[in-house]
Amino acid sequence: MCGIAGFVSTETAVGPSSVDAVRRMTNRMRLRGPDAEGIWTGQGVVLGHRRLAILDLDARSNQPMASTTGDLTIVFNGEIYNFRELKNELEAQGVAFRTTSDTEVLLALYAREGERMLPRLRGMFALAIWDARSRELFLARDPYGIKPLFYADTGDGFVFASQVKAILASGLVSGAYESAGVAGFYLWGSVPEPWTIYSGVFALPCGSWLRVRAGKACTPVCWDDIRDNWRQPATPQSAAELQEVVRKAVTDSVRAHLVSDVPVSVFLSGGIDSGTIAGLISEMGGQVEGITVGFDEFSARQEDEVPVAAALAAHYGLPHHVRRISREEFEADIPLILDAMDQPSIDGVNTWFAAKAAAERGYKVVLSGVGGDELFYGYSLMKELPRSAMQGRAISAVPGGRSLIKAVCGILSNGNRHPKLKGIPDFMGSLEGVYFLKRCLFLPEELPVLMGEESAREGLTRLGGSPPGMIAANAITGAAGVCLLDSTHYLRNQLLHDSDWASMAHSLELRTPLVDAALLHALRSVHTGFVGGAGKRMLAQSPRSPLPEQIIGRPKTGFAVPMTNWLAAATDRREWQSMPLLADRGTPWTRRWAKVVMDEGFTEKPEMAEVHVA
Repeated sequence: MCGIAGFVSTETAVGPSSVDAVRRMTNRMRLRGPDAEGIWTGQGVVLGHRRLAILDLDARSNQPMASTTGDLTIVFNGEIYNFRELKNELEAQGVAFRTTSDTEVLLALYAREGERMLPRLRGMFALAIWDARSRELFLARDPYGIKPLFYADTGDGFVFASQVKAILASGLVSGAYESAGVAGFYLWGSVPEPWTIYSGVFALPCGSWLRVRAGKACTPVCWDDIRDNWRQPATPQSAAELQEVVRKAVTDSVRAHLVSDVPVSVFLSGGIDSGTIAGLISEMGGQVEGITVGFDEFSARQEDEVPVAAALAAHYGLPHHVRRISREEFEADIPLILDAMDQPSIDGVNTWFAAKAAAERGYKVVLSGVGGDELFYGYSLMKELPRSAMQGRAISAVPGGRSLIKAVCGILSNGNRHPKLKGIPDFMGSLEGVYFLKRCLFLPEELPVLMGEESAREGLTRLGGSPPGMIAANAITGAAGVCLLDSTHYLRNQLLHDSDWASMAHSLELRTPLVDAALLHALRSVHTGFVGGAGKRMLAQSPRSPLPEQIIGRPKTGFAVPMTNWLAAATDRREWQSMPLLADRGTPWTRRWAKVVMDEGFTEKPEMAEVHVA
């Protein structure tokens, strides 16, 4: 896991100022890769890299890395889990290798196949390859978008990096707000790709590649759209056959994600996802430690993950470490959290403290159960939202039905205690609409109070879509549509993005065995059999020694943090009490935290001095 950066000039030469700009970007990303730094210059290009050494720890695998011919130079962030198989294939064709890294395999494969290599890669990646023969830069990103990659046109060239704040640190972009990004954050609680909150800075779309010629980017090309997997017809399977398909696919993914030359840990909660990963690792004879965070506020309550995680660790014979977090530590870490947060988000604090705990134990790699609910139909939303959309369409068809619902919702919203009820009349008639109501933070009509009337109007226009920032799911079933929407909105823009910045701030590589394109493809023809809790039960029964029944039947709690308590204690030091949307003490904590994040973590011209995490 690393940080990559670079600049491609419109001219044939690059000066010292361009090298300095790339060095500022790599300095900003020091914590993504504290093991090594590299800067390389070519004809019209500068590439930069920060390395967190996971595979082939020798300096010979530092980056930027050149091919044996010297024609290709790569900077790469991520892991290619099937690199050894690809390497064996290339060696059989006569290719010689100098390292045991996955980076060199990428170079050799690209030299032979170009962008056609991308579907063959199993892993998480964002990469940039400079071809000196054509003077082209090739950028690509994995299908789920596990690894981030951002870029901007500077007028006299093209700049890219693993972090938005690194691009700002280059001094090559203005740092002015992008209204679509700010509106998107207030609507969703995270910034929807390809937008960022800064003007002219964009995310390379997931599963896409692009080429840069003479400092100008071509249109991104999609090579893998994960939405297609929820649009496939189902293949009939018996329950036993389906269970075996799930067991084989999940076991294969967990095994692939254990490839490492350094020790591996696992975030262990009291849930099925991380428990299954721990169980399969134990079954394989792997040596990992479970990491769990606990909070005194949750003690003896359903939200307390510690006792259940301890029982899981004991069940599978894994060592277990519990790290307790206090409100005082949270408040002390707020400046560090907001500095590390690359794009504004209402989430990520949980992963921040779990990553902190793993790093304190000396780990550089951790496995996470993120993504299990989106793949295995784990949320109750998969059942509830299609039904709500159907009911909404029925009510809309009744004369006066929408007006009646609007009046009732206005009364039930009770000021700002249940604010999203006001949006029901506008969004109740479609799956996308009811999904938006469930996941949104603020409603479109509330944006003018938060960001000004003109900026709100402009932001909604630029976001496009109805609901804003969305396109139709068009999945094979309503439940599949919710999985599609969750995977391309909530998972992509929030959970995965937060997993990246929160872990990399502690120089920790976070791997996601349940967010894996190969796993998704393996299940694409059977996923409709996961409804009604069947998917999560099959996941739990994937280890030969299944998860205990009390874990499988345990009510879902999520990876919670006592933010309501923590933010209530800090109310007097914030200024939200002067804003009607946030003044009521019953206001959801997520709304208040969003205001803290924007006011204290992001400005139009942010201070780019790095805060070092102990």
